[in-house]
Amino acid sequence: MLGGMSATSTQIYYRELCRLTSERLGGLHSPELLIRSLDFAGIEALQAEGNWDKAGDILNAEAMALQRGGADFLILATNTMHKLADRMMRGLSLPLLHIADATAAVVRGEGLRRPGLIATAFTMEQSFYLDRLSAAGLDPIVPEAADRADAHRIIYEELCRGVATPESKTRFVAIAARLVERGADAMILGCTEVGMLLDEGNVSVPVFDTTLIHCEAALDFAGVTHD
Repeated sequence: MLGGMSATSTQIYYRELCRLTSERLGGLHSPELLIRSLDFAGIEALQAEGNWDKAGDILNAEAMALQRGGADFLILATNTMHKLADRMMRGLSLPLLHIADATAAVVRGEGLRRPGLIATAFTMEQSFYLDRLSAAGLDPIVPEAADRADAHRIIYEELCRGVATPESKTRFVAIAARLVERGADAMILGCTEVGMLLDEGNVSVPVFDTTLIHCEAALDFAGVTHD
């Protein structure tokens, strides 16, 4: 697992992978993992500068290190950095379990087709993620510009630092409600920290938390099945 983007989401990944493995296997079982966690400050600075090539080269070097360490496959514990999936995987022979593909498969499996997407501005506004969902047969809806800006700010200024305030939860609930009003039949929590604010208890349509979906898919891919 290549994480640290943010550290908060990687902690969620590790906790959920442990919980799910215990649920599936019982006893003292826990997942066998290789984790490389980056310093997000440097990555965020490259994002802000638009220097995606350098960020992609960093991810590629780290993915190579995980492959040398014996990883069987790779999960990238962040939605936004899947923008660099192709560059990250250059020269690697192990497979990448793509978070958008895993999410789209679960949404479609529930018979839903028009999910709202709440994520960073990069994920909501650029094609790398939306096109992947569309290619899987979905018709995603993103928030209006003001809501996108608000969500992006809260993610970087609060959620990535492990902070979840009642005020921000209220804002995210309102953003989700406006997407439902525009025809969303589901809600994709398309940033790995958004589950800190939204869930099935405060959204009126089915909620798909990409972090939890990615963890389930990783265990399935690894062959960790229920006893």
